[in-house]
Amino acid sequence: MTRILFAVPGDIETPSGGYGYDRRVLAALPGATHLALPGAFPHPSAADAAAAVAAIEDARRDGDVVLIDGLAYGALPAAAIGRIGAPIVALCHHPLCLETGLDAKVAAALRDSETQALALAARVIVTSAHTAALLAADFGAPPHKIIVAPPGTDEAPRARGSGSAPALLAVGSIIPRKAFDLLVDALADLADLDWRLTIAGSLRADTATAAALRRRIDAAGLAGRVVLTGALPEAEIAALYAKSNVFVSSSLYEGYGMALADALARGLPIITTTGGAAAETIPDAAALKVPPGDRRALRAALRLVLVDHELRAQLADASWTAAGALPRWEDTARMIEEAARAAA
Repeated sequence: MTRILFAVPGDIETPSGGYGYDRRVLAALPGATHLALPGAFPHPSAADAAAAVAAIEDARRDGDVVLIDGLAYGALPAAAIGRIGAPIVALCHHPLCLETGLDAKVAAALRDSETQALALAARVIVTSAHTAALLAADFGAPPHKIIVAPPGTDEAPRARGSGSAPALLAVGSIIPRKAFDLLVDALADLADLDWRLTIAGSLRADTATAAALRRRIDAAGLAGRVVLTGALPEAEIAALYAKSNVFVSSSLYEGYGMALADALARGLPIITTTGGAAAETIPDAAALKVPPGDRRALRAALRLVLVDHELRAQLADASWTAAGALPRWEDTARMIEEAARAAA
């Protein structure tokens, strides 16, 4: 049986969707072995890249397939990848160069690096059809090498709501791509309505962005209505979903949108942008969808779902119905295992 050596940069317990995917895949693939790489990715020094390759070579056995998380793989120089003596399966959550806020030169360098790296992979795992099409069209990845393995979603009880003022929930690390500043600005225009917002996600991923968001909340006079929880254990996140009335994603780009799928699993009405794969992750009947970065459209959708109880119920019913079609983690693991066998 082919062993999968799963190389992941940094701390695999990091609270983010990408690391969450990696943890669940490892748990669902008993034959896989986790290998921690240096945490400097996606901006490694030459020494970091060399150390990553050395770690892989030291850990791998004959017959292994090396699965490398895209946070590291897309930033590895082609020459370094060439020193890995085993078939490689690349995991791309979303292209590194599309992260919001990158310097233009850094983004261009990452695009070039990722294009070269993907050409050397035996197979490429992506989390959505959107990313598959993007890698084929813009990064030269051969379509026959790309396998779509969307994140699994656990079954969950239907959300019961807050029982009082509509509780809005947003989940994700406080980083520029999530555009929580846009969400706060849109809600500042809706101070006449009764609502509360909880943003659950790491405050340490980008401390400058987190500090700026706190200042924005205070300046808008929303300190009593918007709560930043920081990173939370899964059980506490689940409790937040359970007592929420609406899920909101203001993200500029998503490679899939695991938090959106979690909201769908609980039958929550959803407001989401159409950035990246988010538009295809959630059925139209379950969500109000707005263009990414469009504060006016986001504000209008929020007002509509807050004041129209019938619409909210319709979206919730559609969401709960669609939840049954969500993939499970065993499905995700099976697809990755099949890709590894093909690579071997």
